[in-house]
Amino acid sequence: MRFNAHVSYNGECEKAFEFYRECLGGEITLMMLYDSVPGGPRDPALKGKIVHATLKVGDQTLTGADVLAAEYEKPAGFALQLNIETPEEAKRIYEMLSIDAVTQLPLQKTFWANKYAMLTDRFGTPWEINCA
Repeated sequence: MRFNAHVSYNGECEKAFEFYRECLGGEITLMMLYDSVPGGPRDPALKGKIVHATLKVGDQTLTGADVLAAEYEKPAGFALQLNIETPEEAKRIYEMLSIDAVTQLPLQKTFWANKYAMLTDRFGTPWEINCA
């Protein structure tokens, strides 16, 4: 069994996944539009939006999709945690993710980690960066 995170977006899934690909060095293996669903999108507002996206980073997978604005709920009560090997890589990723983000805790040394940060990126996704 594996656990994978699936994140819902308010119309920005494609932009978010392209950004995460660049930031995390992964590969988008699937980016499917609602337009390709048999019968088309269930709502015209979903035309040109993402029904399913998959990002692979090493052996990890992140999936996501756009939802209708009325169905969108801001993520809360969790964070996607990145466990990063080097302080330099933690700094690089933090600097990219923090562009137009809300930072709860800037990248810093803690009693449990060489570098640690908490932020919510410009797409509304909460992240923790942990470099032991």
